[in-house]
Amino acid sequence: MAEQAPSTGEETRTLLVLGGSGDLAGRLLLPGLGRLLATGRTPDLRLVGSGVDDWDDEQWRARLREVFAVEPSIEMAPWERFRQLDGEPGAATLRRLERESVYRQADVTRPEDLRRVLAECEGPVAIYFALPPAVTEKACLALEEIGLPGGTRLIIEKPFGTDGDSARRLNEVVERLVPETQVHRVDHFLGKSTVLNILGFRFANRIFEPVWNASHVERVDIVYDESLGLEDRARYYDTSGALRDMIQSHLLHVLALITMDPPATLGERDVRDRIAEVLRATRAGDPERHSRRARYGAGSIERRELPAYVDEPGVEPSRETETLAEVTFFIDSWRWKGVPFTLRSAKGISPTRKEALVTFKRVPHLPVGLQGTSHPARLRIGLGPECLDLELDVNGSDDPWTLDRVVMSTSFGEGELPAYGEVLAGVLEADPLLSVRGDVAEECWRIVAPVLEAWREGRVPLGEYPAGSDGTGHHA
Repeated sequence: MAEQAPSTGEETRTLLVLGGSGDLAGRLLLPGLGRLLATGRTPDLRLVGSGVDDWDDEQWRARLREVFAVEPSIEMAPWERFRQLDGEPGAATLRRLERESVYRQADVTRPEDLRRVLAECEGPVAIYFALPPAVTEKACLALEEIGLPGGTRLIIEKPFGTDGDSARRLNEVVERLVPETQVHRVDHFLGKSTVLNILGFRFANRIFEPVWNASHVERVDIVYDESLGLEDRARYYDTSGALRDMIQSHLLHVLALITMDPPATLGERDVRDRIAEVLRATRAGDPERHSRRARYGAGSIERRELPAYVDEPGVEPSRETETLAEVTFFIDSWRWKGVPFTLRSAKGISPTRKEALVTFKRVPHLPVGLQGTSHPARLRIGLGPECLDLELDVNGSDDPWTLDRVVMSTSFGEGELPAYGEVLAGVLEADPLLSVRGDVAEECWRIVAPVLEAWREGRVPLGEYPAGSDGTGHHA
């Protein structure tokens, strides 16, 4: 392969999107890019798209005109949220990209096709793999045959691999292509304003740090239940499922941010070292006692009928793919020994629930004469909508000898950019802080491996819940 020049920290000149005609690019990546460009932060960027679809440049530019008018949302289809970007600082950049961007049909697993596509790019180049994990690995092997221009950055969508072995293989290939500092394993959850605010909330308020440990915390629940069903994603989701798609890929990183020790700085090395440290101490509980899997049956959500998962187009029922995954993990460290961390993600749920909930231990004794029941204090970090709620018991407003439950609440700012915009900003500005390091990607697979094995062997039965329920079969 061609010799790889060391990174100079230069900002990217060309963003090459492999899989540019696919669902991920149209629904999240390109709208996020449009929102970033509208801020005026990357005025000289060139955009090249490539995919298996036989599009010409005009079809590609028509897609850009459509998606650049969309405010990206994990929850919504592209046509459901529009934003007027004309008049914003980067509007001229958006219009230029719409006129000048090019598209090249290619099989990204063929070296000659990738060589032809790279010829359209002006360096430094960032290559975004908006592709399934297995295709990404083949594309990286093809790139190894032809070599890369100096300063190239690789942006790899999670999940990174399909299991521990494939993640290690992909890491080995990527390591031969570019240095680790030029690899961005994308986790859009790390770009959510709420998740980023966890760092500020934890480390800028001395009041919480003394009780942020096993001596005072009873349990932590991290939940991402959404109302969406499969939404025509069977080709990807039916071979992945909720455990791989959400818990392994995203929620373990939320756990790490909530539980890691304070970093010396907010530089990428210090923060990512702390994330790696806490994940190395994390393990899954006994899968037969501490995990649950299920898939949704037919039901309705907000007057929208949802078929059973097994009846969705493209689903192979014999795979027994779960749409609900719940696993309890433990962190074998001085700070967290014995505290259960239950992570759950599910589709087809009503009402939705997206939060990290820290439940503190009860007070050891309630003074005689104080009426009512003492409940444990709870801190809720909302992952959508973005908020922070602290539930406490206080003296009642009518009877000062009776306890009442109150909630102290505030909203987090949404931030200038959506999640994908924040992640792309880090990539294009050569900052890997919001990217997942290679060793961490492998640790996440190591953590969930016993659960995947138990599920594959049928030691944990596959349940079912009606779409529109809370996941247990109960409706609100």
